[in-house]
Amino acid sequence: MEERIKYLFKHYLNNTCTRKEFDEFFSYINEAAHNELIRELIKKAYQETGQPGSFLTYVDELGNLVITKPNWNEQSLTIAKPAKKTRLILAMAAVVIAGVVGVAWFMTRPLSMQPLAATKGLAKKMTGRSEYRYMLLPDSTQVWLNAASALEYPQQFATGKREVYLTGEAYFDVKHADKQPFLIHTGKVTTLVLGTAFNINAYPGRENIIVSVSRGKVRVNYNEKEMAVLTQGQQVKVSNTSNSVVQKKQAITEAAPWQQGNLQYDDETIRDIVADLERNYDVTIRVQSEALANERITTSFRREIGIENALKVLCNLTDTRLKLENKMYVIQ
Repeated sequence: MEERIKYLFKHYLNNTCTRKEFDEFFSYINEAAHNELIRELIKKAYQETGQPGSFLTYVDELGNLVITKPNWNEQSLTIAKPAKKTRLILAMAAVVIAGVVGVAWFMTRPLSMQPLAATKGLAKKMTGRSEYRYMLLPDSTQVWLNAASALEYPQQFATGKREVYLTGEAYFDVKHADKQPFLIHTGKVTTLVLGTAFNINAYPGRENIIVSVSRGKVRVNYNEKEMAVLTQGQQVKVSNTSNSVVQKKQAITEAAPWQQGNLQYDDETIRDIVADLERNYDVTIRVQSEALANERITTSFRREIGIENALKVLCNLTDTRLKLENKMYVIQ
């Protein structure tokens, strides 16, 4: 258990927790309020991990709440720095009072803001290849950003609506607000919700934009025209490569399997699968045959099997061979 807590703590510090790992760490935090052993394990993980950086608000190893003055003009050096939000401070302070020493500050980690987008006046959060992030928006909406993705959003939402712009893939758990709908723009597709949880896969160059709902209800528009209303367990695929709109609804058990470390592909082209593997493993892959690149398959595997084993699965399914040339994987 001690090693597991260290693992989860370090991954949260690096902003690489999956949603399942994030929830698991929360459960340890809550348990620590009533369990001396858990509390000591968390304290030890905190001490071995090191002191927090220059966050706006955190809890030191003695359990004292420290509030520092923010420097809004200071630009972050890399996109992998911790986040700058002070949401949930009171909730975590209550946990500290209950006895969680030295780790409650992680809930208040500020979001590392990118420079404001010049055209829209928006903040921008990005991930690199094989990088995954959790972030908290100004309205307390939770977002898990997949690899090689970007989310643009205002630092304060307007009164009438909440709008964000997604490139790539993200899982949203939207804070409910009756009179303030939440809109996610992904190219020609706009997804509108009031309060729900769902996943959007909208990487540039993909054949389809995919919206999958795990809770609540969402409306999906294409070129401002309503094309689908989805409820829990439903999914829609919108063509991203032709003028026609292709709809596909189906029952699903997981809206965002990537959060649990599962790479799942349902009737996807080899081209789209290979592009996803490049993002997840930060590698370069070439498919020699155009016909092969357009071939469709359905498959799934765990991310931890590694890129070579993942590609071997594809080769077995397509009766092809894999070779490595100058650090580039070639499927032929």
